[in-house]
Amino acid sequence: MKALILNEYNNIVYENVTQPEFGEKEVLVKIKACGICGSDVHGMDGTSGRRQPPIIMGHEASGIIEKIGSKVENFRKEDKVTFDSTIYCGKCHYCRRGKINLCNNRRVLGVSSDEFRQDGAFAEYISVPEHILYLLPKNFSFEKAVFIEPLSIALHAVNLSPAGLTNRAAVIGAGMIGQLIIQLLKTLGTAEIIAVDLNDSRLETALDSGADIVLNPDETDPVEQILNKTSNSGVDISYEAVGFESTVNIASSSLRKGGTLILIGNLDANVKFPLQKIVSREIIVKGSCASSGEYKDCIDLIDRGIINVDRYISKTAPLKEGAKWFEKLYKGDSELMKVILKP
Repeated sequence: MKALILNEYNNIVYENVTQPEFGEKEVLVKIKACGICGSDVHGMDGTSGRRQPPIIMGHEASGIIEKIGSKVENFRKEDKVTFDSTIYCGKCHYCRRGKINLCNNRRVLGVSSDEFRQDGAFAEYISVPEHILYLLPKNFSFEKAVFIEPLSIALHAVNLSPAGLTNRAAVIGAGMIGQLIIQLLKTLGTAEIIAVDLNDSRLETALDSGADIVLNPDETDPVEQILNKTSNSGVDISYEAVGFESTVNIASSSLRKGGTLILIGNLDANVKFPLQKIVSREIIVKGSCASSGEYKDCIDLIDRGIINVDRYISKTAPLKEGAKWFEKLYKGDSELMKVILKP
């Protein structure tokens, strides 16, 4: 089969590889669409340490079941499916408590780290265990299904928020996850949403997604502006969807006393943390890792049109052109939000 491979850092090739084998409780999925995630783009140069070549990246995918293992019970050939990006064991302490994102034996599709290597979905076929599969509605497009995985991450973060939040929120980073968080917050009735990003095109999209105010740190001091717009008190909750020291500081400094900081982005492994400010103002800090069973809800939200994902599709291209689109995204093409590759 053909696959798009990170052969070495900053070198993506399209070539023949062996079709993956599948076990008795696994299925072989013929990939129909796979989105390029920001983590793939940042991983291709080695800075994240989680895309060690050679590796087939890609985890935002959908397709049709081509073959099934002998002990697969709930799916059939030709079923239209998507799948979790996390392969969890289902047996460890965390899995038994429903926290599958914290699984002790967790592997992530398209990721190769010091702990594991798991090829992903930038290929004609992928084999996945039955327990991470989700059946798609009949009229649900493969392109829309690409957004189920990032929406699940956004929904997991929002689900970590204090109950009954309807006042002010800041979303730091208006990439894909940030945009989806904005839509979710708007759906939940958040009174005012402030988006912060360096990319004016993304800020325009954030307004379309439901943001009330957008701020570019290159043009203004976002913390100062947020405090000015909130009578110097700050927002109730900040979602940090980047993972740099500067953005973590914006997110934490924008909060009111007793506010909540949700950390989603992790581009930098370590950042300096404003400890005294966090402690003296009783800021609640929560880390949000991937998703933990939100896929069904996400399929429903997209299927019913509550969450609109069509506006984020910038380009649909053949898988064989993947290297070109990775390069455009890596160079920061400001007009691109989500590029979808199709084998």
